[in-house]
Amino acid sequence: GDITQKGYEKKRSKLIGAYLPQPPRVDQALPPERRAPVTPSSSSRYHRRRSSGSRDERYRSDVHTEAVQAALAKHKERKMAVPMPSKRRSLVVQTSMDAYTPPDTSSGSEDEGSVQGDSQGTPTSSQGSINMEHWISQAIHGSTTSTTSSSSTQSGGSGAAHRLADVMAQTHIENHSAPPDVTTYTSEHSIQIERPQGSTTSRTAPKYGNAELMETGDGVPVSSRVSAKIQQLVNTLKRPKRPPLREFFVDDFEELLEVQQPDPNQPKPEGAQMLAMRGEQLGVVTNWPPSLEAALQRWGTISPKAPCLTTMDTNGKPLYILTYGKLWTRSMKVAYNILHKLGTKQEPMVRPGDRVALVFPNNDPAASMVAFYGCLLAEVVPVPIEVPLTRKDAGSQQIGFLLGSCGVTVALTSDACHKGLPKSPTGRSRSSKGWPKLLWFVTESKHLSKPPRDWFPHIKDANNDTAYIEYKLSSRFSIRRARTRIALLTHCQALTQACGYTEAETIVNVLDFKKDVGLWHGILTSVMNMMHVISIPYSLMKVNPLSWIQKVCQYKAKVACVKSRDMHWALVAHRDQRDINLSSLRMLIVADGANPWSISSCDAFLNVFQSKGLRQEVICPCASSPEALTVAIRRPTDDSNQPPGRGVLSMHGLTYGVIRVDSEEKLSVLTVQDVGLVMPGAIMCSVKPDGVPQLCRTDEIGELCVCAIATGTSYYGLSGMTKNTFEVFPVTSSGAPVSEYPFVRTGLLGFVGPGGLVFVVGKMDGLMVVSGRRHNADDIVATALAVEPMKFVYRGRIAVFSVTVLHDERIVIVAEQRPDSTEEDSFQWMSRVLQAIDSIHQVGVYCLALVPANTLPKTPLGGIHLSETKQLFLEGSLHPCNVLMCPHTCVTNLPKPRQKQPEIGPASVMVGNLVSGKRIAQASGRDLGQIEDNDQARKFLFLSEVLQWRAQTTPDHVLYTLLNCRRTQGTIANSLTCVQLHKRAEKIAVMLMERGRLQDGDHVALVYPPGIDLIAAFYGCLYAGCVPITVRPPHPQNIATTLPTVKMIVEVSRSACLMTTQLICKLLRSREAAAAVDVRAWPPILDTDDLPKKRPAQIYKPSNPDTLAYLDFSVSTTGMLAGVKMCHAATSAFCRSIKLQCELYPSREVAICLDPYCGLGFVLWCLCSVYSGHQSILIPPSELETNPALWLLAVSQYKVRDTFCSYSVMELCTKGLGSQTESLKARGLDLSRVRTCVVVAEERPRIALTQSFSKLFKDLGLHPRAVSTSFGCRVNLAICLQGTSGPDPTTVYVDMRALRHDRVRLVERGSPHSLPLMESGKILPGVRIIIANPETKGPLGDSHLGEIWVHSAHNASGYFTIYGDESLQSDHFSSRLSFGDTQTIWARTGYLGFLRRTELTDANGERHDALYVVGALDEAMELRGMRYHPIDIETSVIRAHKSVTECAVFTWTNLLVVVVELDGSEQEALDLVPLVTNVVLEEHYLVVGVVVVVDIGVIPINSRGEKQRMHLRDGFLADQLDPIYVAYNM
Repeated sequence: GDITQKGYEKKRSKLIGAYLPQPPRVDQALPPERRAPVTPSSSSRYHRRRSSGSRDERYRSDVHTEAVQAALAKHKERKMAVPMPSKRRSLVVQTSMDAYTPPDTSSGSEDEGSVQGDSQGTPTSSQGSINMEHWISQAIHGSTTSTTSSSSTQSGGSGAAHRLADVMAQTHIENHSAPPDVTTYTSEHSIQIERPQGSTTSRTAPKYGNAELMETGDGVPVSSRVSAKIQQLVNTLKRPKRPPLREFFVDDFEELLEVQQPDPNQPKPEGAQMLAMRGEQLGVVTNWPPSLEAALQRWGTISPKAPCLTTMDTNGKPLYILTYGKLWTRSMKVAYNILHKLGTKQEPMVRPGDRVALVFPNNDPAASMVAFYGCLLAEVVPVPIEVPLTRKDAGSQQIGFLLGSCGVTVALTSDACHKGLPKSPTGRSRSSKGWPKLLWFVTESKHLSKPPRDWFPHIKDANNDTAYIEYKLSSRFSIRRARTRIALLTHCQALTQACGYTEAETIVNVLDFKKDVGLWHGILTSVMNMMHVISIPYSLMKVNPLSWIQKVCQYKAKVACVKSRDMHWALVAHRDQRDINLSSLRMLIVADGANPWSISSCDAFLNVFQSKGLRQEVICPCASSPEALTVAIRRPTDDSNQPPGRGVLSMHGLTYGVIRVDSEEKLSVLTVQDVGLVMPGAIMCSVKPDGVPQLCRTDEIGELCVCAIATGTSYYGLSGMTKNTFEVFPVTSSGAPVSEYPFVRTGLLGFVGPGGLVFVVGKMDGLMVVSGRRHNADDIVATALAVEPMKFVYRGRIAVFSVTVLHDERIVIVAEQRPDSTEEDSFQWMSRVLQAIDSIHQVGVYCLALVPANTLPKTPLGGIHLSETKQLFLEGSLHPCNVLMCPHTCVTNLPKPRQKQPEIGPASVMVGNLVSGKRIAQASGRDLGQIEDNDQARKFLFLSEVLQWRAQTTPDHVLYTLLNCRRTQGTIANSLTCVQLHKRAEKIAVMLMERGRLQDGDHVALVYPPGIDLIAAFYGCLYAGCVPITVRPPHPQNIATTLPTVKMIVEVSRSACLMTTQLICKLLRSREAAAAVDVRAWPPILDTDDLPKKRPAQIYKPSNPDTLAYLDFSVSTTGMLAGVKMCHAATSAFCRSIKLQCELYPSREVAICLDPYCGLGFVLWCLCSVYSGHQSILIPPSELETNPALWLLAVSQYKVRDTFCSYSVMELCTKGLGSQTESLKARGLDLSRVRTCVVVAEERPRIALTQSFSKLFKDLGLHPRAVSTSFGCRVNLAICLQGTSGPDPTTVYVDMRALRHDRVRLVERGSPHSLPLMESGKILPGVRIIIANPETKGPLGDSHLGEIWVHSAHNASGYFTIYGDESLQSDHFSSRLSFGDTQTIWARTGYLGFLRRTELTDANGERHDALYVVGALDEAMELRGMRYHPIDIETSVIRAHKSVTECAVFTWTNLLVVVVELDGSEQEALDLVPLVTNVVLEEHYLVVGVVVVVDIGVIPINSRGEKQRMHLRDGFLADQLDPIYVAYNM
């Protein structure tokens, strides 16, 4: 910008300002509290009491919260410079407050951790909540005091980023062209800064993860918001990441993923081998009933008035009391009806042993209990499941699968529930998606018939029949566990003994009575002991969290069954309730006591309620699992002096499966409480979680296994999994089995501590093994929830799971954010969570996603449905509103970056190739000198002479026919015979000489639409001795972007005059044109619509064949405009080569659907017909936009054998006609005569497109082998072209990993990392090809990828530029090999490829050499020392998600930037970020640096349908793409 002295001073002070000592002032790191505290409203009784009801209480731990805060405070010194993602306005608005409706608290599926409404906003602690701008600038300048600049742009952090760009621009201007290399860790030009005395903070380098910033980036001076962010990312990534791993040597292209070497200092178990623990004897009491049904019969007949179950309504009033008498009679009634009233007498629907579903709502335990016992009495197997609320309920499909696989045909339900089922339009209850067809049977007494007097259920002693099936949704599918009747009874006996249950005790149950502890205590054991259960429905708990405590007082209950969340809610809601007295409780069973985080709820509850008569020894945590039922339970004692067991364990040790009592590192500890002793009559041991079930040592964590009669017996219908879980035989280190009886794996991780106390530290289900260390999902959740502001996560709803990417598990955290959180809040919270988990667990988080409140799939009780969430994440339909990916920090097992080998000399190459039997890769087309043909046109040196000769010998032969789509069948708009073309060209020549006053050798720009005028103008120029340049006319609807290109070509080609039609003439002088370019600077414009009537005196004849015939201008894929010079000799040789290859004669017809402005397209359109005399049927590609079938209809109508098109034409036909093949067939479209259909291109063949085109039109007679491609480039406009004779094009599969190392290794189709490549047509006659090393210019063997060099008579003779860059000219057009054949002059194509000798034979009987083009050298990306081709990465990305329609990749400062076009709602934009990152890691071993999601049509494409990646890059860096979302991966 400003280069004055003053400007320099300003820049300098800005640069150094940050490092000069500043006057002392308040550090701005802690901004004033943003949200004013809300005053508690007194309107609702319960609202007031809930200051922190918004967190998931399973993980509440004050100690842990303090630890997390401490860890973050440590981190505060070395902040991570994470660039904040930028997001389009519309995306931000939608996820803001007004888009949310408050959740409906009355619905049955509310969150498990929530109590009515949201909590009051208490002021959050501002510890560690730093202003974002400040935070980034701190990271950039490495100083703790620096002014925060406010920024007007919407995405936070850009002010600092601008400043960073200035710093970069000042640092070193000399580094203009080369972007910095991110892969090196040191920088020659890092700015040396003297730190002010104020901020000399001692910094400890962390063991893992993000070390402090090493230097200000050595960047490229681009002062745009985007590139500054990228620079920031580069800086963050520069810091050393991982300990150097043991080096290993691999062959060049064998990319091995690094294997994580075990840490030599990791803790190892040292204790002795554990002994199996036996529980006390299961004492058989004489009057224990022989089965549960017998117990029910006994109590139902001797004490029918005894209350069995009291249910509550939502006001806490008793709704209904079920007595034992009623339970007995009603169960009998249900049993009778199931057996006798379903189906017919001969064919009953249900027989003993069949499975029957129980579908009862959570607020109706009485009906459910009656149905359950009715099933037991009828000897059918009940399967209690959740009520399907909606057809889309999370997990309902899994339940459907469960019902189907259990063969359930009948569902018992209550009247109210039946009415509420999702109905079909006919009014019949229809089952949810994926459910089997069910007969719904209502069990209300009034609907049932009374059993006859003499009917009596058959009550047997407990045996090995299945009693009931309990399900749990595991991470992958629903698993059902069967329990036998004997196990059921034994379990009830063991619980009775362990808990000391006696007759007529009262028990309060808050848990779900359909499964687990709620079912075992509240439905089964209670009936065995004639106890009275007070059932508190979930809906009452939501309204009044204290209800269970009030019921304990009211009924003087001896026992209560709760979860830690119920204790927590009671704490939150409790405010000096005077009349609470808990002294009647002898046992408070904590059902989720196995969750290590339950200890804090127990402690807090005891603290508050000890004064209300609660004794410490009453709290009894128990551990249970669906497989092993109750695993252990703390016994109620009378001795209050014996404190419960505690362990403070090192979290680091636990990740290695080792128990270490933590001493020094207080931050990362896990405090666990014992869950009591082993159950009566059971044996317990812990075994290694994976591999052989070997007993653990005493200081080792293992999976607890139990051997008892009272366990589940099988997974119903899954014999393989059953064996693995229910029939485990633990062995000692010597290999001897511990017991002859099988053990059951409980799925719990833990150990047996001193005194036989059982401790549980986690579950197998949430276990994530990241690079050899085990982390528990619950522990990570606890850490994330302890991060300030704690209220950030909406009601504590957070899910943690792992996904496998690149052969290791990666941690993903998904959390619901509060509706009122701003972008900045969420970004800050995410960054803090990353740091906290890094400090406490020493593990990196791969992806952190935030979703809007209330959007994660819920389980029936409102918790998060984990497996469904993971499924949504993996299939890209989670729709997060914020995503932060950290692949750079997490993925540490990438292959080593490739070190370039020092070059080997020519002699070694020769010898090496000989020894390995590789031939030097070279090939050639047929030799022109040896072809005998009666080619009349050969006797003329110049095309203008050929035309005159044809006009004399065959004046009325039609050379050109132009079609357009005015009518449905292509109508002939115009045709041209030899003599018409000749006469028209003469008139144009007169016009050029007289009106244009041009000399021979002057350049003329031809700005015409595709058609006949263009051809006539071209030959007119040749007749006048001028040099024509064909230019694509500007697009009338898009003048602003297309006209400057026209202007540029006209200027660069030094055109003395511009010829065009009247219409375009007007367009060039229009007002819109004047706005785009300076119209006064145009050369003279000639309008060829009105031509002079006379003939020229004589037609110009060039003096020598090497003079210029025409200029060919084209924009390359890298966005460079390049013009090449074609002399007369090359032009004639070119036409002859094509004539021979395609066997063109005057009797032939060829259909051409190409743009006629450059390359082979121009030659086929304008030159070949005149040379060979065949008729060209011209179809402008633009006409296909109105009628996609035009080209194929013309091919069919004219019975054409050879046709040429472009990829964009092929794509238009594939997309536009895909559904119309039947109607086209009916219209008589027949493609069976087509011999060759050639795609004219300058790129690697798009094999997927050509194949789908062939498949699609196969039904219309198109021969699959007819479709092929050609290959040309700037130095030679056509090198390969599939001719009429010769073998069909071949396809090979190469190893993509080898290709990155410039090696070619052929593999089988379908093998991993295989890439299909199609041969680019046959080499044209007179063309020689060699593959050379682009760096050393030495010839290569045919197993190497190298640059394609070409030698031919129709090579272009050089670039035409104003600048006349001689070195480039000679390098591209006249290169010589550095050794071998050093005489031949070659042209370098700038494309990488390889040659393969095939088994096929050529027309001349020799073995055929196939050329495979891999990609442009300019476009190839050097990453990690390897060569990547953008198209390969793009293909992977497009496959990643259905909404990705197009993709383009490029690199910037060694970061890979992926731009994807989204076809879908903007809400899906963020789903793409993890999927794109995953697929590129998995398939290419690359870490994506930036993911940019844009609208359809943003990726620029040139006329040949090739992506303009460099234009895209410039647009991105200049911030012109208007992206929907930009994610910067860490």
